[in-house]
Amino acid sequence: MSTKLNVKLITENLADELIAGMQNASGIYIMTSFVMHSGVRLLAPHLKRALDHGAEVRMLAGDYLFVSQPEGLRALKEIDDRLEARLWRSAGTSFHPKAYLFDYENGEGLLIVGSSNFSLSAMRMGMEWNLAMNAQVEPYTFQLATEKFMQNFYHESTLPLNDHTIQLYEDEYKHYHQKNPELIRQIIEMEEAEYRSIDDVYQEVEPLEGSGTAIKPRQAQEAALEELERTLEEEYDKAMVVMATGLGKTYLAGFFAQRFVSVLFIAHREEILHQAQKSFQRIMPDRTYGIYNGQFKEGAADCVFASIYTLGMKKHRESFSPDRFDLIVVDEFHHAAAASYQTVIQYFKPKFLLGITATPDRMDGKDVYAICEGNVAYQIHFIEAIRRGWLSPFRYFGVYDDTDYTKIRWMGTRYDEEQLAASQLQESQAAKIYEAWNKHKQTRTIGFCSSIRQADYLAHYFQEQGITSLSLHSGTVGISREEAIRRITEGSLEVIFTVDLFNEGVDIPSVDTLLFVRPTESLTVFTQQIGRGLRLADHKNYCAIIDLIGNYRNADVKLKLFSKQEGQEKGSKKEPIIPSVPVDCEINLETEVINLLDELSRRRLPHRDQLLRSFLDLKNELGRVPTYLELHLHGSSNSLEYRNEFGSYIGFLYWAECLEPAEKEVFYKYEAWIRDVEKTVMAKSYKMVVLLYMLERGVESWPKPVTPREVAPFFHKYLTEKEYRRRIDFSDREAQRLWTYDEDGVSQLIARMPMQKWGSSKGSMTAFEDRVFSLRIEPTAEESVILHKWTKEICLFRLHLHFERKEQRSNYHDKSQRISNNLQP
Repeated sequence: MSTKLNVKLITENLADELIAGMQNASGIYIMTSFVMHSGVRLLAPHLKRALDHGAEVRMLAGDYLFVSQPEGLRALKEIDDRLEARLWRSAGTSFHPKAYLFDYENGEGLLIVGSSNFSLSAMRMGMEWNLAMNAQVEPYTFQLATEKFMQNFYHESTLPLNDHTIQLYEDEYKHYHQKNPELIRQIIEMEEAEYRSIDDVYQEVEPLEGSGTAIKPRQAQEAALEELERTLEEEYDKAMVVMATGLGKTYLAGFFAQRFVSVLFIAHREEILHQAQKSFQRIMPDRTYGIYNGQFKEGAADCVFASIYTLGMKKHRESFSPDRFDLIVVDEFHHAAAASYQTVIQYFKPKFLLGITATPDRMDGKDVYAICEGNVAYQIHFIEAIRRGWLSPFRYFGVYDDTDYTKIRWMGTRYDEEQLAASQLQESQAAKIYEAWNKHKQTRTIGFCSSIRQADYLAHYFQEQGITSLSLHSGTVGISREEAIRRITEGSLEVIFTVDLFNEGVDIPSVDTLLFVRPTESLTVFTQQIGRGLRLADHKNYCAIIDLIGNYRNADVKLKLFSKQEGQEKGSKKEPIIPSVPVDCEINLETEVINLLDELSRRRLPHRDQLLRSFLDLKNELGRVPTYLELHLHGSSNSLEYRNEFGSYIGFLYWAECLEPAEKEVFYKYEAWIRDVEKTVMAKSYKMVVLLYMLERGVESWPKPVTPREVAPFFHKYLTEKEYRRRIDFSDREAQRLWTYDEDGVSQLIARMPMQKWGSSKGSMTAFEDRVFSLRIEPTAEESVILHKWTKEICLFRLHLHFERKEQRSNYHDKSQRISNNLQP
C-alpha cells in the first residue's frame, strides 16, 4: 500500500503508483478528463483484481471536445460488470479533473492529483506532474475530495456507460472530428487552460412559519399530514408526498418526524442539510441534531442530516446498523431511482420511508413510484395550490421565436449546442428578448438559458441597455451565489441569467418575473423552473412568466402543465391550445404563437407514429427497450393504446422491428396466447395472480399444469401481504372469511373464479378440467425462455394497472372531496 508516504511529487511512471495504490484498497475512485484505450488496457487487469478482492471501483470520464475514445469507453465497460463507470456530458464547458483516490479499511487513504489523464503516454511515458498525498496528513482534504467525487459521479450531467450511451457518444464523436480536423491544437490549448470551479454556498430560503419554536403546520402541510396518518393506519411502510415548490416540504417532513424517535434526512445538496436541520430544530427543539457529510460525522444524534454522496460510500453507510433509524426522509425524491440513492435505500431498514418532491417524474425513465410501492400519500399540483391561494398567481406571456429549430440537430435528449448557440448569440435575438422582457417584466427576474455562453451574452447585452444584470454559473468570479441572491432580494440586481442553477434546492420568494430564453427540452425541468417564481411574498401580486416559443420539441404540449388535472389519464383528452387557468391567472399568447401551436397540433403525427415516437423517446432515455410496466409508468402515450392498436405490446415491438429473428418466430406461433394474456377480462386480479405463480416456477416449468391447491398458499400470501391488495381484491364477504389461511376455502375460491372463468372463456388459451388448470400451448425449451419473459412482463403490467385503477376509483374522489371540505382557504 502506498499510504506510508506523506506528500510525494510524481513526474514519471504514474502507473506504478496507481497499481501499488490499488493493492488492498477497499475503494478506488478515478475521475479524468479523457479515457484512452491504451490507458484502459494498461490498468484493466489491476482493476479487475481489485474488484475480485471486494473493492468498490467507480470511474468518471469526460466527453469534452470528444477526446475520450469510444473504444476506450467500451473497454472500460467490459472490464467487469461490478465496475461502475459514468460519462460526464460537458455540453461544451471545460472538464479537466485528473484525480485518483484510494480508500482503505484501516482508515488510511491516498489522493493523487495532477496532470495525467487515463492514457498510456500520461501514465508511462509523458512529461507529467502529479502530487500524491497521504490522507492522514490532510484528512479533511481527503474527505472533501471523496465527497466531491461522489457529487460529480452522480451529477445530473452524467450518464451511465452502457452500449446505448457509448453508441450515442460515438456518433457525436465522429461528427465532431469530421468538423474539427485541427483537434490536436485544441487539445493542447485546453490542457494549458486552468479549470476553475467556484463552490459557493447558498441557502434555501424557507419562509418562517410563525414566531418562536411553537410553530404549526400550514394548510397544505395539514392536508399531507392527514393523508400520511391514514397511510400509517393502513400499515404502509413507505410513501411519497408530491407538493409543488413553495408549500413547505421540509417543514412537512419535520412535523411528520415527531412520530418517530430516530430520523435520517438525506439530501444531495449541503445547504439543504443545514436548512433542514434548522427547520426540524424549530419543530422539535428537545431533540439532538447532527450533520453527516464529508466534513462532519455526527451520526449519534436523534436526527441525522446526511449527504447522499457520503452515505453512497460503503464504509460510511455501514457505519450505521440497517435498523438504526425509525424514519428515513429522502429529499428531492425524484432522484431516488439513481444508483447513489438505491445503495442507501436498499441498505437501511427503517420503520417508514418518506420521499418528498415537487416533480416525481424522472427524466431518465427510472421508476420512482416503485420505490414507495406506488403509494403516493398526498399530491398537489402547482395549479391546485394557486387555486387554494397557497402559491402566487401567474401571468404567462408566450412570445414568438422565429428560430427554425427543425434545422438544428437533435442529439437524442437535447439540441446540438453549437448549432443552437449560432442562432441564439445574435444581437437581433438579444434585442427581441430584451424588448419582450421590458414589456412584461416586474422587479426581479431569473432568466433561464441554454448554455453559459448564452447567459454571458445576454447579461452583457442587458448591461449595455443600462440594466443591472448578472450571469451566474459555476465559472462566475467576483460574486458568490449567496451575494447574488442577497442583491436580487434587496432589489439592487434586476436580472440573474443562469442555466440550471436554480432548478431545485434554492428559492427566492421576491422573484416576480421568470424569463425563458431556451427551448423546452424537458417538461420536468420546465416545471421545476416555473416553481422558482410562485412563492408568496409581500408586495408580490403575481409572477410574470415570459417564454419564447418556437417550433421546438414539446412546444405544442408544454402549456398543458398549466391546466393539469389530477387523476386525468394521459392521452385521454385533447387539450385546447389555450388552457383554462385559475382565477387571477392569465395566459397571453402572441398571434404568431397561437398560429404556430395550432399548426403543430394539426401536424401531429399519425397515431401509430406518435406511439412509436413516445416509445423511442423512452428507449433512448433507458438505453434499452422498456418493459411494458416501464412504458406505462414513463411513456408519454397511454400504455393501453399499444394493446388497442397492435393487439399487444409484443405486437407493437414486432411492428417497430424491435424483435430478433428468433423472437419473431415465437411471436408468429404464440400470438394468440399473448393476446389472451393481454385481453382476458379482469374484474379482480385473481387470473394474473395464478399466472404469476406459474411464472415464478421458472423458465422450464412455467407452462406446466397446476391445481388450485398448489396455487393456494402463494395466492393467499400475495393478496393479503399488502394492505392495498387485501382492501381492493380480498375485502368482499366471501374473501374476508379467508383472511386467515384456509387451504380448502382458498382452493375452492381459485377453482371457481380465476381458473373456471378463464378456462371457459370464448377463445381462451387456457383450460380447466378435472380440477387442473393448463395452458393450450406447448413451447420448446428455446421458445419457453422468450415466452416466459413476455408473459411475465404482461402479467406484472396488468397487475400494476389493475390495482392502480381500482385505487384511483375508490380513493381519488373521496380523498379530493375530503381535502376540499376541510381545507378551503
